[in-house]
Amino acid sequence: MNLKIKMNNVLFLDIETVPQKENWSEVPNTTQELFAKKTAYQRKEAITVEDFYERAGIWAEFGKIICISVAYFTNNKNERNLRVTSFSGDNEKQILLDFKELLDTHFNKSYHVLCAHNGKEFDFPYIARRMIVHQIELPSKLNLFGKKPWEIPHLDTMELWKFGDYKHYSSLQLLTSILGIPSPKDDIEGSHVAKVYYKDKDLDRIVSYCEKDTIAVAQLLIRFNNEKRIDKNEITKV
Repeated sequence: MNLKIKMNNVLFLDIETVPQKENWSEVPNTTQELFAKKTAYQRKEAITVEDFYERAGIWAEFGKIICISVAYFTNNKNERNLRVTSFSGDNEKQILLDFKELLDTHFNKSYHVLCAHNGKEFDFPYIARRMIVHQIELPSKLNLFGKKPWEIPHLDTMELWKFGDYKHYSSLQLLTSILGIPSPKDDIEGSHVAKVYYKDKDLDRIVSYCEKDTIAVAQLLIRFNNEKRIDKNEITKV
């Protein structure tokens, strides 16, 4: 596909989220009731609300962001380079403020776009909702109010792969596999993040995983545009 977009104008990203509390017993009673109502449709009869809470990180109302990884291309003397960095930690508000500063300072032009896998359904709205919770003014790239569909500066590699087939879902792991891209799931997967964060207290491992996903998203967009895959020597951690 011919995307007709300069890769230097794209900010690739991925987020990692966890439940706001480690244990169900720490969740206030009112929040427990609201979580039960919110998840009633998804839960099966054999799964209690308490057991289901381990998945709370996928909802912005009951989860929090512990890492946002970003990647962007730079060109120096015709040499391509993908720079990767992360905002992470226990202070979600600071993570969001740092990410907002990046958008406001370096990715605030009309030609800049954000790109994630399933970003339109998950990453972009999740970040925006958590910013509102923390009373952070939305950066222009996340404030979609009043914008027409073609004015929204978001790319979604999962949506691009659908080719209009709205019933179709393809994971990042599946697409990297069939397109010959190194798998980002060589250590942990999304379902492991809460345990690694709360039990193992290994944030660095989560950041590494998040950055691999972000690089994989960049690799996908490159492949979709029939360009050469990114080599390891073209990736710089900053």
